Amino acid sequence: MPLSGSNPARNTAYQSGALALLFAAAAILIALAYEHIGGYAPCELCLMQRYAFYAGVPALFLALVAYSAGQRAVAALLFGLVGLAFLGNAGLAAYHAGVEWRFWEGPSGCTGSQALTTSAGNLLEALQQTHVVRCDEAAWRFLGISFAGWNVVCSLLIMWLSFSAMRRAARAA
Repeated sequence: MPLSGSNPARNTAYQSGALALLFAAAAILIALAYEHIGGYAPCELCLMQRYAFYAGVPALFLALVAYSAGQRAVAALLFGLVGLAFLGNAGLAAYHAGVEWRFWEGPSGCTGSQALTTSAGNLLEALQQTHVVRCDEAAWRFLGISFAGWNVVCSLLIMWLSFSAMRRAARAA
């Protein structure tokens, strides 16, 4: 039930959730812009790291709607699930950054998507046109940190904001 006369936008739970939504939406839009405008093709691990954003952005939006509607427990649950998703995403991104720095081996199937061929001629043509995006080579670095490394930072920030919103929403429930 909403607090009488309270503005959800002035509530710290709402603010934390809104910041998490802002950072998550900005991060995935930047990643998509680098891919589609900048020409940076993502590897298999990069694509896997996007799932938390694809699920997290709408879940954060729904959590904010639920919070505004006075459904604090529902909002807290959604914020918590998003926090867990981004905790996992930070782990995946850290794994990917470690692969790039050659701390450990990457997945053997990190070859990008390929269509199945039905003839030897099609196979030769497909092999000539296929550009393999390797998971162990950073396509870009800023301040010595790759996309995967920045995703660790971003995912941890979104996780912290989501858990903060969850805790505050649960207190208000």
